Amino acid sequence: MPRPEVLERVKEAEADAEETIAEAEADREARISEARSEADEIVAEAEAEADRIEAERLEEAREQIEEKREEIIAEGRRERNELVDEASDRVDEVVEFAVERFEEAVHAQA
Repeated sequence: MPRPEVLERVKEAEADAEETIAEAEADREARISEARSEADEIVAEAEAEADRIEAERLEEAREQIEEKREEIIAEGRRERNELVDEASDRVDEVVEFAVERFEEAVHAQA
């Protein structure tokens, strides 16, 4: 094969190789970009799921706190009512005691 033809074929091979390399680099960049986009999407989905779970747990905790609060209030009301009933039952006794003391104090002065 004459030298000019060999040189021409070498140049063509080099051009083909450069084109193949450029295509491979472009393909690599496209794949990297796509992978980054997919990774960003996965991260965003994971963050959204984490936020949803956090909100769900927070709501559950608030509901439990509200239930406990209502139980405490109800128990406090029951105890208050018992104390009021006990005090009401003793009003006559206390009045009688106070009157007796008063009469004793009056008689002691007389």
